[in-house]
Amino acid sequence: MAKKQTAAKAGEAGSTEKKVNPALMKPLQPSKELAAVVGSDSLPRPQVVKKLWDYIKKHDLQNPENRREIISDDKLRAVFGKDKVTMFEMNKHVAQHLK
Repeated sequence: MAKKQTAAKAGEAGSTEKKVNPALMKPLQPSKELAAVVGSDSLPRPQVVKKLWDYIKKHDLQNPENRREIISDDKLRAVFGKDKVTMFEMNKHVAQHLK
């Protein structure tokens, strides 16, 4: 019964709110290769990834047999450096194009 009371008190204190890491919201400048896909404005990393996914979905660049795989077109090949990447290694390649 004591556990239920402490959980209720924690909920009342507002500790359930998710805190955003301010380092993730710092605007970063994309390289010219990445800017061809997401635009040349400085953007926080989550917005860069969101715009990148919008581009991938708009141009139907996910492998139909394996949706975790992204097939590069000319613009993405300049960013990723190869013809296919997984969604998990995509961020590693994108990080090299942000300053």
